[in-house]
Amino acid sequence: MEGLAGGALRFARYAYPPNELGYCGPDASAELLERVAAGAADGDLRRLLRGFGGAWPYLELIAAANGIGDPLDDRVVEAYWLGNELLDRVSPRLMGASLERRFRGRAGRMWSELAAPVTEGAVPHHSFHVFGVYPWLGLLREGRLDEPLRVLDRCRIRWGQVCSIAGGEVVVRSRPLTWDGRRLMLGEPVEERVLASVDGRGLARGLRCGAWCALHWDWICEELDRRSLVRLQRYTLRQLGVVNGMRTPAPASVLS
Repeated sequence: MEGLAGGALRFARYAYPPNELGYCGPDASAELLERVAAGAADGDLRRLLRGFGGAWPYLELIAAANGIGDPLDDRVVEAYWLGNELLDRVSPRLMGASLERRFRGRAGRMWSELAAPVTEGAVPHHSFHVFGVYPWLGLLREGRLDEPLRVLDRCRIRWGQVCSIAGGEVVVRSRPLTWDGRRLMLGEPVEERVLASVDGRGLARGLRCGAWCALHWDWICEELDRRSLVRLQRYTLRQLGVVNGMRTPAPASVLS
């Protein structure tokens, strides 16, 4: 997948699952799925994608730090959702300034805790936003322990291996998040049922048993080649390590 059209479609594949649930982006999930399924990477799709206020500033940050003119360049989109070398070219100064503009007011007295990982290796990867930013914004503080843990697990981009396919439903084997009272970790692999398509419309095409795929909430977003799988694993584990290494890990604010 290359270029701006590929980047827009890839962004849409990962943005659709939370949008369908009403968590982020414009109220246009049906249109978003239709455009992805049809491969329609036109101006209307780009307009929709700019409405994802949580992810879009990260794309702008990554693009600017790497001298790339369009936030929907596929390299930028890949960096944010999966991970690649573009992330390591975003300096702590730029990362910190971006987070401060966006979140200092919302984080309130917890701002210093939110900002602390920036000097310890945090990069603008989606997993950092999930593990290191989201909990401090006060959105997961109510309910049982298993609910915020489930949200953190489903909100991250996770990887799984296809076990079986039955129509639009797929069984994959993946490693869920676990919490030991101090750290988030990846547990032992378990099987889970996810969606590849609904009424013939899906985000990923050509799935096959044994393939590795990227998962967001209850959907398969795309099949992963070896390179992409390794990068997703590497950057996810790296951001987990950064967050877990803090004096007060962000997940502890909602899980302890």
